[in-house]
Amino acid sequence: MSGTSSINSLLLIALALAPASSNAQWADYPTAHVPKTPSGTINLGAPAPRTPDGKPDFSGIWEAANYRPCPKEGCPDMRTSEDFMNFGASLKGGLLPYQPWARALMEQRKATDGADDNTAHCLPPGVPRMHALTWPRKYVQTPELLLILDESTNGFRQIFLDGRPLPEDPQPAWYGYSVGTWDGDTLVVQTNGLHDSVWLDRGGSPLTDAAKVTERFHRINYGNMQIQITVDDPKAYTKPFTVTLNQYIMINTELLEDICLDNEKDLPHLDGK
Repeated sequence: MSGTSSINSLLLIALALAPASSNAQWADYPTAHVPKTPSGTINLGAPAPRTPDGKPDFSGIWEAANYRPCPKEGCPDMRTSEDFMNFGASLKGGLLPYQPWARALMEQRKATDGADDNTAHCLPPGVPRMHALTWPRKYVQTPELLLILDESTNGFRQIFLDGRPLPEDPQPAWYGYSVGTWDGDTLVVQTNGLHDSVWLDRGGSPLTDAAKVTERFHRINYGNMQIQITVDDPKAYTKPFTVTLNQYIMINTELLEDICLDNEKDLPHLDGK
């Protein structure tokens, strides 16, 4: 591994570990309405909370299920997962159904150690990649809107629940345009109008402006949520594919301001060599 590749790898680790340090502020302020057992311990397996109209309430701060312990003594635990590195890791064969050009682009990006990764250049992760990153995300739910505040780049995403249709010819956006409807206790979200610079994973899997993303949000209990994600992008992939990402609640903490370019010193080293 070259010196610069080592720097790139260290940068990735630093980015992945960022949420662990961000929890220091507000760490002693208790989250309201956390369910507890009769003995007073936190009960993450308690039923999911509900809104006044009876819908599951996704409100809270969530993180991706990315934690992995260090495989050997003396190295730091990693907060990345196979989903973070490869969005198709859980699929049969561990690969997304790439169109030839998309696979070639992914391999080219991987060969340069992800030097052009948007998140390394302080750009938003986009949809659906945001769910696999390790930064905390705060969900704020009302009857007509689910707002996701992403600590990464101080980003926000709006999911409209007021019955509006998706735009027919939208200006491309990093988080696209999202509308949601309820299927029982599952919130089904349709997204279009995504920016064709979005990456699906750190490995460099592309997404194009033809992509349509369907997410099925299901809060299993108080502490756990699953997001089933279907990507239909005929420009980049030979067929639609579906993956499921797990999310965990974070309590007794808050989001921090994260201005990526503030005191930024790493970009000159990201030449991919």
